[in-house]
Amino acid sequence: MQIALALVITVVSACLLNVGYLLEHSVASKAPPLSLRRPVASVRSLIGNRRWLLGFGAEAAGWLFYVAALALAPLSLVQATAAGGIGILAVMVSRATHVPLTGRERIGALLSVLGLALLGVSLLGSHSEGSVSGYVWISVWLVASAGAAGILIQLSGVIGGGPAWGLAAGILFAAGDVSTKMAVSGGAANVAFLACLIIFYAAGTVVLQAGFQRGGALTTAGLATLLTNALPIAAGMLVFREPFPGGWVGAVRIVAFAAVIGGAFLLSSHTKVAKPRVRREEPTLAVSPT
Repeated sequence: MQIALALVITVVSACLLNVGYLLEHSVASKAPPLSLRRPVASVRSLIGNRRWLLGFGAEAAGWLFYVAALALAPLSLVQATAAGGIGILAVMVSRATHVPLTGRERIGALLSVLGLALLGVSLLGSHSEGSVSGYVWISVWLVASAGAAGILIQLSGVIGGGPAWGLAAGILFAAGDVSTKMAVSGGAANVAFLACLIIFYAAGTVVLQAGFQRGGALTTAGLATLLTNALPIAAGMLVFREPFPGGWVGAVRIVAFAAVIGGAFLLSSHTKVAKPRVRREEPTLAVSPT
């Protein structure tokens, strides 16, 4: 019952987060270029807009629901449920822009919903919390995440601004999710991960806002959502050693994970991208807690 409640909370979290992403994109994509050379002006251009603040509030509320879900359920299950949120984002973008979803996007949304349904069936099996492999491996995961995000940003001229910054944001958010799981797991030593979750979530939002100026909401936030969910699922199994159910229940859960990640991939590889606001690649700045 506790696990089922956690997954319901996760769905609410995903809805709030994607509403926040959509509202933030509608403002950031039209705002003056955000730059580290003009930090005060960059921040004011966002927080001075009520619509962006509303999106910020929705995103913050979604993160609080996410933390509550992590306190009740294993990381991999929560993230697999959250991965279905990109289907919600796709529908929101379609309604807001009055542009119908393509066949590829409809398949992606269907896969996401199917994955959520199968995940619910898989709850018939074991879902204990597991144990942490060790603080050293957690630290290695977080450092590697920061490095990978930096490399993607440097490659933005090769793979495109929106996709590169979206992927980088997803990696940073995923590192924040891993830090959050450690912080809510209890123990005096785990309190130190509070600083990590703040740093990674703040950095992720900085990068996401920059990505919103370089690509469409579905592409940028979609790719961010893809890695935000896929990486913690892997971390749940590899770093937190969360047990996997055997038999047909385990097979159903594998299919569920594959469906939500596959759906996220199809939706995040959106081809109708917005024209970038920033013509020159330069460091950017924005502020948000998640």
